[in-house]
Amino acid sequence: MVERAAREPGLRAALFPLPGPLRFLLLSSFLIPLGSFMVLPFMSVFLHERLGMGLGTVGVILAVASLVQFSGGIVGGALADRIGLRRTMLWALVVRTAGFAGLLLALRWPPLAVGALVLTCCGAALYLPANKAYLVHGVDDERRPAFLSAGNAALNAGMAVGPLIAGPFVLSSPGFLFAAVTALFIAVTAGHLRLPATEGQHATKPGETARPGPLTGVAILPFAANALAFYLYFHFQHFLAVYAVEHASSAFYSMVLLLCFTLVIVVQPLASGLIRRMPYALALTVGFTGLAAGLALLAAGNRTALLVGGALITLGDIVLFLKNDLEALRRSSRSDAVVFGQQRLAAGLGACASGVLGGQLYVLSEHTGNTGWFWLLAAAQCLLLPPLLLVLRRRAAQLPVPDGDHEGALTR
Repeated sequence: MVERAAREPGLRAALFPLPGPLRFLLLSSFLIPLGSFMVLPFMSVFLHERLGMGLGTVGVILAVASLVQFSGGIVGGALADRIGLRRTMLWALVVRTAGFAGLLLALRWPPLAVGALVLTCCGAALYLPANKAYLVHGVDDERRPAFLSAGNAALNAGMAVGPLIAGPFVLSSPGFLFAAVTALFIAVTAGHLRLPATEGQHATKPGETARPGPLTGVAILPFAANALAFYLYFHFQHFLAVYAVEHASSAFYSMVLLLCFTLVIVVQPLASGLIRRMPYALALTVGFTGLAAGLALLAAGNRTALLVGGALITLGDIVLFLKNDLEALRRSSRSDAVVFGQQRLAAGLGACASGVLGGQLYVLSEHTGNTGWFWLLAAAQCLLLPPLLLVLRRRAAQLPVPDGDHEGALTR
């Protein structure tokens, strides 16, 4: 075990030397969420304040958009499997650029805003599975966590910086903001034209002779664990803003988010090798325990609890989200793009369920006069629901392995 650890590359050795196409892809992984998060976090304010839509309507629009953005990844993975990674990324960026241009036009014709928002989410759904698969194409198993975590760090950095840049312009100069983001996406799309094509190189894994459906060969346990992790994490993502503003301030809520983004950017790349070596059962235990501790701590409602609770939740999701992706790649016989698409579908189902069920729980806790109960109930779910994965694991292990599929793609 010691010898094996000594042979494994450190973070720097795993990533470098980095070829030019991958350097550009990592830069794009920062620029794309940077542009997106200059707009998307403020859409509720923009639709309600600027375009005059009711909050009920805005909520439905954002719920549909979120479901499309996450669950549409299954389509993105299947498309990449058919036409190749670079072509899929290009089409995705064209769609997303059209969406941001549509938001600019919506300033003159407001009904166009809904279709434009959905277009941006469709583009995101198509892009991310192909992006992740291109990033790890040809990379050996020991180096994959470093590349995936570097991509996640770039993505989170863009998500953190985007709102800081755009905040002053959302209501005062939205036309300038939408035009700038559209121009950014045009430039990023042009850059993707120069990426080497990957068609025919890894659209399918060895042994795949036909193109099965997008859900064929799904790695059941990582899929279910990912859905559950996103369901529990999105209690924090969906409802912390309301809770934090009530108990602290909107400025302090921004500080909590900045801390969470910073932890992902710094900790996940450094811990990627450790997470890869960690047994899957241990990773699930550590991750869900971190979520439970952080959610329970939020119930205290003070500023220290918000900061420490947010940090624990983020550390838990760092382990869960990366390990579930790595396990899905290891256990499935499908192409990388399809696997990432399947995991995005799981994330979308979990996030959607969190919005629906979590919203009802939050309303109930408000009726009791103490919204801290919402976080305690969420924490309890972190402890009570994960053991169901063990039942799923046992049942999956009893399924027959198809001939020639020694990885047990449908079962493990």
